[in-house]
Amino acid sequence: MQLSARNQLKGKITSVEKGAVMANIKIEISEPNTLTAVITKESAEKLDLKDSDDVTAIIKSTEVIIGK
Repeated sequence: MQLSARNQLKGKITSVEKGAVMANIKIEISEPNTLTAVITKESAEKLDLKDSDDVTAIIKSTEVIIGK
């Protein structure tokens, strides 16, 4: 499948924490950098995400806001 999103980061899942509605997925994209994605629990189960899975994080955003 080809996607229009240019920001694609390949990595390995290091943690899957499922809550009642949402799931936190931690992905090691390059040691020691970790990306945390918050997706629905239903999506995590449909994709059967588990530790050590190789995945691609696809980031589609029009803006990033950082404050300090």
